[in-house]
Amino acid sequence: MIHGLGMPNYRRPQVTGACVFFTVALAQRGERTLVEHIDDLRDAVRITRTERPFEIDAFVVMPDHLHCVWTLPAGDRDFSTRWRLIKSRFSRCLPKGPIRKSHDSRNERGIWQRRFWEHHIRDEADYWAHIHYCWMNPVKHGFVERPEDWAYSSVHSDVRFKKDAEWIT
Repeated sequence: MIHGLGMPNYRRPQVTGACVFFTVALAQRGERTLVEHIDDLRDAVRITRTERPFEIDAFVVMPDHLHCVWTLPAGDRDFSTRWRLIKSRFSRCLPKGPIRKSHDSRNERGIWQRRFWEHHIRDEADYWAHIHYCWMNPVKHGFVERPEDWAYSSVHSDVRFKKDAEWIT
């Protein structure tokens, strides 16, 4: 907490070229907005990657949240701006959600939760645990029986999945 202000003091690691796992959620859980507007989300990510490159190690889009693992370029630690751009680009494609005064004052549309959760990957075991978490999330939530049956996952384009499929099943 910031002394005397009663506000959280969010401290993000300042590691350049980091590999990071993210969870990003909609403000209204239980909706299907992300999968219903998957092309808009893909466009927002694609445009942002063109402007501010990063590698996608894994990405899974659930109806109301997403998980991904990114690797930032050497010398770059600014994932927060990338998320701001992705979220705002996607949001502009949709009608406004329930707006509070605080949304209006920040020019927000009420689509996303304000913050996101990130975890800096520590080592290879941690990396694979988070890659597998992305792959298995649709199974965990009961949407499919096998990771490759979920349409909104990078598992389809990841040759490592075929090699690792025995671990997952």
